[in-house]
Amino acid sequence: MNTKIKALQQSLPAGIDAAVITSEPNRNYLLGFASSNGTLVVAREEAFFFTDSRYITAAQQAVKGAQVLLEKGRPLANLKAFLAEKPYKVLAIEAQHTSVEAYRILQSELAACTLDASGALDRLLLNTLRRKKSPQEVEKIRAAQAITDACFEHILSFIKEGMTEKEIQLEMDYFMLSHGADALSFETIVASGENSAKPHAVPGKRRVQKGDFITMDFGAVVDFYHSDMTRTVALGEPDAAMVEVYNTVLFAQNAAIAAAKSGAKCVEIDATARNIIKAAGYGDYFGHGLGHGVGVEIHEEPCFNTVSKEVFQEGDVVTVEPGIYLPGRFGVRIEDMIYHSASGILNLTESEKKLLVL
Repeated sequence: MNTKIKALQQSLPAGIDAAVITSEPNRNYLLGFASSNGTLVVAREEAFFFTDSRYITAAQQAVKGAQVLLEKGRPLANLKAFLAEKPYKVLAIEAQHTSVEAYRILQSELAACTLDASGALDRLLLNTLRRKKSPQEVEKIRAAQAITDACFEHILSFIKEGMTEKEIQLEMDYFMLSHGADALSFETIVASGENSAKPHAVPGKRRVQKGDFITMDFGAVVDFYHSDMTRTVALGEPDAAMVEVYNTVLFAQNAAIAAAKSGAKCVEIDATARNIIKAAGYGDYFGHGLGHGVGVEIHEEPCFNTVSKEVFQEGDVVTVEPGIYLPGRFGVRIEDMIYHSASGILNLTESEKKLLVL
C-alpha cells in the first residue's frame, strides 16, 4: 500500500475528480520512484502512472499504489486519449509547476475537461502532505545529515592555506557522493574572506589565507530526502571583530532554536534571532529569512521569516540559519536543521558550532 497516494486520494478538494502531477519533486514524493519523464493521475479510487520505454520496466518493479502504464506517443496526447475513457471532468494541476504556455496548451488539448489551476493541489501537497514528515521520512533526512556531518569533520583536516575555494568544494562533493549520498542537495557553497559576505557565493579561484573566515553551505540527498548545513570556520586566528560577529550569530541561532516550541509563530521564531542581531548593531546585515523547510526539495514549507503566517508544528523539519554579512570584509552563517517530533524539538545536526580555528 502506498500511504502517500492514499493520503492524497482522501484529501482531494471537493469538486476535483483527479489530480494530474507532472513535476519531479511531487512524483518522487508520491511514488518513491525517480524519473525525468512521467505523468501521475490520482483519482479518489484509483491512480495511474504513465512513463516511457526508458523507465517502464523499472517503474513496474518499483511503483506501488498506482497502475504503471506505458506512455504511447507524446505525453499530452497520451493523457488526452486516457482521459477520453475516464469520467474525470475536473482536473487539479500543479499551478506552481505549470508555465503560462503549458497551461494554454493543456486547456487546448484537454478541452473536454475543466482545469483547476487555483493552487489548491499545490497547497495540499506542499502545506499539508509534504510538510508533515513521517518518522520514516525523518530517518532518511537523518541519514543525509549524517553524511553531511561526516563531510564537515573530514574537510576540517583537508583545508590548507593556499587551496582554492573550488578545490575545497570538489573535495566536499566527492566525499558526500562517495560516502552514500545519492546526490548533492544543491551546489556546495565555499566562500572565503570577503566572499563569505556573499550569502550564496559561487566557489571560485580565490585561495584561502590566514585570517579568513570560510563559510561552507552544503548537503546530501538520501532516497530523495535532503539535508542542509552551514558552518563558518577561521583559518588562522580571527581578529576581535570577527569573533564578535561569530558569537553574535551563534547566540542568535541558539536563541531561535530555543524559541522554536510547538505552536510558536514562525515569524516570532525569526524575530528572536533577528532582534538579537539588530541589538548588536548588525540588523542591516542580515537580509534573508531565518530558515526553511527541508524534504524532497531543499526549500519547502514552512519558513521562518518576517512574513510567514504559519506556526511551527509537529512533523516540521526546518533550518535555522542566521547570518551577518559585512560587504568587502567577511560574513558568518551557522545553520542546523531542527525537527518537531511527537516528543519534542530535536536538532538533527551534530557538527560542532563553537568557533573552530584551523
